[in-house]
Order: sequence, then structure tokens, then C-alpha cells
Amino acid sequence: MGIPSQFFRAEQFGIRLEVVNGLPIWEAQPLYRHQKHAERIAQSIRPSGSLDGCGCVHVLDVYVQFPNGLKRPDISIFCREPTEEEQDEALTLIPEAVIEVVSKGYEAKDLEIGPPFYLSQGVKDVIVFDPATLLVLHLRKDHVMRSIAPAEIALQCGCLVSV
Repeated sequence: MGIPSQFFRAEQFGIRLEVVNGLPIWEAQPLYRHQKHAERIAQSIRPSGSLDGCGCVHVLDVYVQFPNGLKRPDISIFCREPTEEEQDEALTLIPEAVIEVVSKGYEAKDLEIGPPFYLSQGVKDVIVFDPATLLVLHLRKDHVMRSIAPAEIALQCGCLVSV
């Protein structure tokens, strides 16, 4: 299933559209400060050395087609590169981890809607960073950890990330 054409038209007007459990959600394109935080965090992603096999492949701002929705995490982390066939559509490969940087005015989307959705779709680690408060939430199905940035987080897939 490809991305519906209305998603591309919305992008031309500076709007990102996502679908979570059948509910369409929109937000304005991220601003400079948001993107700089996402870029900084993405550059810190690396293998921990403790597990073999995970390449800690990460991509910023790409559509992922989950079983129950279409989302565009700020950062998606995979253990392998998507195949050639997977690269021309919304990715159907479920990320090992996602990282969201809270956008001003969209706190509910980033803090309340996204994390439970990602976990319900098979994502093992969800990290949410709020630049306004420096709060770092690290969520797994079995626990939630709160800390203040800077924080070093070990992901279940064997990657490390500095937030």
C-alpha cells in the first residue's frame, strides 16, 4: 500500500499527515530548532557492542506503514537497511526503536498518542525528548523511565543513543 496522494499534496503546504488507529492527525512541518535536536540525536546512534547483528540504521522523518496506521517518526532505528523494493513506498519494516522530539503545540501527539501507538505496533523502544523541559521518556512495553537530558540510553536492539 503506497502513500495516498493527499499526503503528498498536504506536504506541499507544509503539513504532515499521519493516521493512528484510523484517526488522521496533522501537524505543521517541524521548525529549525526541532530539526537540529533530531539531527543531533540521530548522529549519536551507534552500536553498543553488546549484541551482534543490529546495524543501528537510522533515518529521519520517513513514513512508516504500521499495521494500524501511517506515522512519520522523527527518528526511526532499524537493524538493517530497507531493501530496494521497500525504499520507494512508505516503509513497512517495523522500526526497532523510534525517537520523537516534542514539537511546541503538539505535545499531546508526541507524548500521549505516539508512544502507546508505537508500542502496540511492535516497536521495542520509544524515546520522547522535550527540548523545552529537557525531559527524556524511555518507554518499553514493561516500563517507563524518566530522566533529564543529557541521557545515554541502551536500546533492546543493541544500539546506544545520546539524548
